[in-house]
Amino acid sequence: MLLGLDVTALYLVAPSLAAELNPSAAEMLWIMDAYGFFIAGFLITMGTLGDRVGRRRLLMIGVTAFAAASVFAAFAPSALWLIVARALLGVAGATLMPSTLSLISNMFTDVRQRALAIGVWATMFALGMAAGPVVGGALVAGFWWGAVFLIAVPVAVLVLAGAPALLPEYRTPAGRIDLPSAALSLAALLPIVYAIKHAAAHGVDLQASAALLVGGGAAVAFVRRQLRLSEPLLDVKLFASRTFSAALSVLLIGLAGFGGVMFLVTQYLQLVEGLSPTTAGLWMGPPALAMLIGAIGAPLLAGRVAPGVVMSGALALSLSGYVLLALAGTDSKVSVVAGFAFVYLGLGVIAALGTDIVVGAAPAEKSGSAAALSETVQELGIAAGVALLGSLTTVIYRGKAEAPARLSAAAADAYRDSLSGAASLAHQLPAPALEHARVAFTSGLNTAAVVAGIGVLAAALTCFTTLRHLRPLGDADRVTEPVASTSTSGDDR
Repeated sequence: MLLGLDVTALYLVAPSLAAELNPSAAEMLWIMDAYGFFIAGFLITMGTLGDRVGRRRLLMIGVTAFAAASVFAAFAPSALWLIVARALLGVAGATLMPSTLSLISNMFTDVRQRALAIGVWATMFALGMAAGPVVGGALVAGFWWGAVFLIAVPVAVLVLAGAPALLPEYRTPAGRIDLPSAALSLAALLPIVYAIKHAAAHGVDLQASAALLVGGGAAVAFVRRQLRLSEPLLDVKLFASRTFSAALSVLLIGLAGFGGVMFLVTQYLQLVEGLSPTTAGLWMGPPALAMLIGAIGAPLLAGRVAPGVVMSGALALSLSGYVLLALAGTDSKVSVVAGFAFVYLGLGVIAALGTDIVVGAAPAEKSGSAAALSETVQELGIAAGVALLGSLTTVIYRGKAEAPARLSAAAADAYRDSLSGAASLAHQLPAPALEHARVAFTSGLNTAAVVAGIGVLAAALTCFTTLRHLRPLGDADRVTEPVASTSTSGDDR
């Protein structure tokens, strides 16, 4: 839940933060993105590290580092130091996500209990994301922008006090971590995530293309090295399982749709409907409740119905949410929130059951690696969704938004650039001009919802065709597809 809060709370405190630290536009972008950027880059390495050094130990180390970096961020004296603190938070956060998930997969050997536990785990992260704007607004109103980071300190104290008594330790007897593989994983993921985020802000240009090429080349080298090693950082032979690969694909598509839509809906509520950040956060309560129902109810239903069928049905139901978003106008607050609730419901189901399928398809000694890969795919999905759907909405907005003739050149550029730019000029604009900008943005949201809905339809079909063979959770005859074991021969250099 703490990690989820850290994802969304900063969006609300950004104006207060900017007023005090006065960051440049590029610095502000890095303040917002450095956290997710470094989480995605370090997840695979940290997941395997937990398998080797102990998952409880890595969790305790990580939560200590997260609390220390949070204090650093809260009292950062400049934009540059805050960027550094956010990067450190990302590295520390990368230890927590696979550690908690792999601990759950080892603690609960009964498949029904494990699925329900993973549902609770997924729900807490989503509730944290939903609560971020509300919590951030309350803290900024009562204290200052840095207070949003200090939430981590009491959470860290609770974990450090309770973990030794409540959590068992699990580790995989294995040799050293292959440092070249760790370097290659970073060289692959960091440029790819950077390319996605850069494309979201600036479009696909030479810089984004170059980063994508570098990341792709490093990814190829990483995979080739893993196939040669007897103790790989990531067992890529897990992908030989169609179940494993299909579940990851569904998570990627589902999270891309969710990430992009959440990015646009939060802007819609504040910039189109004119709600305050705190009020907009409260309107996100019903979607959060829908996600809770999906994440907790899906494992219970999957005890009687095949998980693949449950996931495909939930994704099909979530399509109604994309339809509502595709039909929304500038005064459709209720239907937009209802549509997002259906999207959130589908997310809850696939996050719980999809993650359980991914982790369950891997051998126990590889659970940390599988958990990290699941989280990496979800991080990439959210980043890709924001980039693709956000860029699509921006293109449509710029094509439809025509600045009033009497604006200065700089003001006209701001008006045409984004709805937030137009909103910042509200005192200079006639009412019809601002309403025209809202209509242009809403048109972009409508189109983005159609595109996301097509992707979710494909994910629903993938679930039904590829995952429906899985038996209900807890079925005594339940058989999962075997995963090819890692070869014991190979070049360890």
